[in-house]
Amino acid sequence: MRISEYFTLGRTQPTLDFVDVDIFGDIKLFVDPRALRMLPSQWGAECVYLVKDFFGTVLKLIRDGDDDSAKSLLASLREPNETHLGLSQDRAQGRALGDASAVNVWDSLRKSEAIRTGLLEDLEDTILMVEGVSLDIVSDIIINIIRVPLINYTNAMSQLYGIPLSEGVASGPLWNPNKHEWFQAYVNLPITDYGKILLVPKAIVRRKMLYDLQEYYNNYILEDLQETELSSNSELVQLLKNGTRRVTKKSLREKYGQSKKFVINQTLSNPDLLRQYRADKRNSFPPPLEHEIFAIIEGSDPPDWDNLLNQVINLNPGKADASEYERAIEALFTALFYPSLSNPQVQHEIHNGRKRIDITYTNIAIKDFFYWLSSNYPAMHVFVECKNYGRELGNPELDQLSGRFSPSRGQFGILSCRSFDNKELFIKRCIDTAHDQRGYIIPVDDEDLHQLVEFKKTNDDRGEFLFFKKKFDLLIM
Repeated sequence: MRISEYFTLGRTQPTLDFVDVDIFGDIKLFVDPRALRMLPSQWGAECVYLVKDFFGTVLKLIRDGDDDSAKSLLASLREPNETHLGLSQDRAQGRALGDASAVNVWDSLRKSEAIRTGLLEDLEDTILMVEGVSLDIVSDIIINIIRVPLINYTNAMSQLYGIPLSEGVASGPLWNPNKHEWFQAYVNLPITDYGKILLVPKAIVRRKMLYDLQEYYNNYILEDLQETELSSNSELVQLLKNGTRRVTKKSLREKYGQSKKFVINQTLSNPDLLRQYRADKRNSFPPPLEHEIFAIIEGSDPPDWDNLLNQVINLNPGKADASEYERAIEALFTALFYPSLSNPQVQHEIHNGRKRIDITYTNIAIKDFFYWLSSNYPAMHVFVECKNYGRELGNPELDQLSGRFSPSRGQFGILSCRSFDNKELFIKRCIDTAHDQRGYIIPVDDEDLHQLVEFKKTNDDRGEFLFFKKKFDLLIM
C-alpha cells in the first residue's frame, strides 16, 4: 500500500512532489549526493552543507588519529527505514547500516590510504575507494545526515496534501553542523501501522548513483591497463591481421580480476585516474526520474493527463469552486512541470502574512524553458495565481501577482484562469507590467492547458518550450 492510498490523498505519484513509497517494504531507489548538488534552492544548499560538514568531520578525525570519535559518529548512523528506499526484499528493515556495518565502514576508512593521501574528497568517492561501501550505504548515510531538512520537508508536504502528523515522534539521529555532533529530538511525523514516515522529494532519488564502480573500472582502470600492457608489449598483446596491436578488456579481467581492492590499489598507484573521473563527472547532471520510470518501479499507472485536465476544466467558473480550482491546478501543474518545478507551497505567506501566493514552486530545472528562464531572469521561484473567474481579468489581478515578485524570490509568474473575453488586451497589460519592470506574467486559460497537455501526451518537449518562449518574448519585445 502506497502512502497516497494509506492516507486517502486522492492523488497519484505524478501529482505528488514526494516518492509515493510502499509503507511496508522498500522501493529500489537511492538518494544521490550529486542530485542534491543539482538543486538550485535553499533546501538543496542546506543538504549539501550538512553532508560536506559530516563527511569532512569524519575524515579530519581519522586523519588526526582520533579513531574513537570517528567511530562514535559513524556508529550513530541508523537504518533510515522510515524512507522506505533501498534494497529490502520484504518489510523495510534496512541492510546497509547498523552497529556492525558502521564499525566496518569506520575500519575501512581508517585503513584507507586514500584518506591519508587526501585523494578521498567527497562521500561519493567512497563508492569507488573504500571497501564495503556501496550505493545503498552512501544513500543511507546521506538520509541520516539530511534528516532535519527531510523532517521539515515532510511537515510541509503533509500540510499541503492533508497527511495527519503525530506529535512527539523520536526523530532519529540529527546532525548539528555547528557542534559537529549528533543529537535527538521529538518531532511531528506521519505514522502508519508499520512505523513513522519520512517523505523524500522525487527530485533527489535515482535508480543508481552518478559514481559507479563498474563504470570506473571498465572505462578508466582497464583502459589505463591496456595502455600499460601495450607499452610493455606483454603476453596479453594480440597482433591482428591488419597489423593492429590490441589488449582486450576480457584478458585484463582474467589477469587482474575486478575486485574493489584491486580498483583501490590501481587508483592509489595512479591518482590521476580518479581525478579524471571526477573531472568527467563534474558537468554530468543525471536528470530526475521521469513519470514513466516511477510507474515501472512502483508498478503504478503513468500520468492520466486527460483526467488531470478534466479535473480543471469541468469545474464551474465562479467563486464557489475557487478552492477546488486551485487544488486542481496545483495537481495538474505539479505533474506537467515536473521535474523542473518542485516543492509546491499553497497559500504561501509573504510579508509577515500580509500577502499570500496561491501556489509557489521552486525552480530546479536543468533543461527546457524554466532552465532558460532561470539562466536569464530572476526566477528561483515560479508563482502561480489561480482565478476561477467567470468574468474578465484586468489590472487588479495583474497587480496582485506582480506585487508578489521580488529580486530575491523571483519575478516570474503564471496567471491561470478559465477564459478571456479579450485575450489580446490582457496580454498587452502583461507587456505593460513587464516594461514597467514589475515582473513577467504569462496568462494561461483552459485552451492553453489543453495545448500543454497535448505536448505531454506526445512527448513534445520542444513544443512546450516554444509555447512558453513565444509568450515570454512578447513581454520583452
